[in-house]
Amino acid sequence: MSTDIGAGSVSGTDPGTGRMAPVPNEVVPVRHYGRMGGAVVVGALALWMVYGFATNPNIKWSVVGEFVFNASILKGLLTTLEMTALAMVISLFGAVVVAVMRLSPSRIISGVATAYVFVFRGVPLILLLIFLGNLGLFVKTIVIGVPFTDVVFVDMPSSELITPFTASVLGLSLAGSAYMGEVVRGGMLGVGKGQREAAKALGVSPFKSTRMIVLPQAMRIIVPPLGNELIGMLKSTAIVSVIAGGDILTVAQSISGSNYRTIELLLVAAIWYFAVLAVVSAVQYLLEKRIAER
Repeated sequence: MSTDIGAGSVSGTDPGTGRMAPVPNEVVPVRHYGRMGGAVVVGALALWMVYGFATNPNIKWSVVGEFVFNASILKGLLTTLEMTALAMVISLFGAVVVAVMRLSPSRIISGVATAYVFVFRGVPLILLLIFLGNLGLFVKTIVIGVPFTDVVFVDMPSSELITPFTASVLGLSLAGSAYMGEVVRGGMLGVGKGQREAAKALGVSPFKSTRMIVLPQAMRIIVPPLGNELIGMLKSTAIVSVIAGGDILTVAQSISGSNYRTIELLLVAAIWYFAVLAVVSAVQYLLEKRIAER
């Protein structure tokens, strides 16, 4: 029996003649009309909302354009970035310390770290910031030195040492290290126990094992959520406006208090938040991709 198979076809048997007949091998995709209709409806609603917002007569877009690159706004943006960077660095350092302490065999060390995480994850950030911003009401002087001696390194009124900016960074760092500590601890637990046992068998100290073996492997697990924490940290800086931390939202509210264009100034702040978040998200994506390739 001869078979003639055309290009782009698969041979099949014709039940009537018993001969091999060509069968097209093209796969025809199923058309999802409901999905297409839903996409049209959602797109139309999104366009309607954007158009309604953009053409709202109560929003003066000329005011938004006037203040986007205002010197005071840019100064507030710089303060926001400085605050975020400082708080993130301090939080990362504190997170590693807290994570290592929580994994310590010592119940006292582990208990202290657990209490730290419980307290600063449980206290609302706005409450913590207000508390630190008003620290001078019950702590008049801050003295730092060697206990039970006359050696003093710092002896200053708390109102001079704990400025709104300092209180903002401190509050963000305390809360951030508690959250990130759990992220780092989860990443370290994701590394197999055999890695530590092998390092111990080779005579590697626990500190060196953690720094050179456990943490590098845990980075694959740690980096994505830490990127999200950085984005959350940047957005959380807006809360420091309750203690006049000097961030971009504080500046925007101060300007709106004089020209009474509250919505327009809030839009200015939102534009800069979106711009910075777009850059951070792009860097996070590239970093995650690079770590995944290793």
